[in-house]
Amino acid sequence: MTIASHLVELRKKHDALTEMVEQAHRIPGGDDLKIADLKKQKLRLKEEIARLSQH
Repeated sequence: MTIASHLVELRKKHDALTEMVEQAHRIPGGDDLKIADLKKQKLRLKEEIARLSQH
């Protein structure tokens, strides 16, 4: 897998997590721990994308 294709996959996962966070926010009485976990996952992906983009 090339770096470019890996970046594409990471961005897809990041976008999917963004959608999951938005959906979780729309649920009344949503699970704050789940939302926080999703946001942490998004941040890790964002950092990995940034790191790989610099190479």
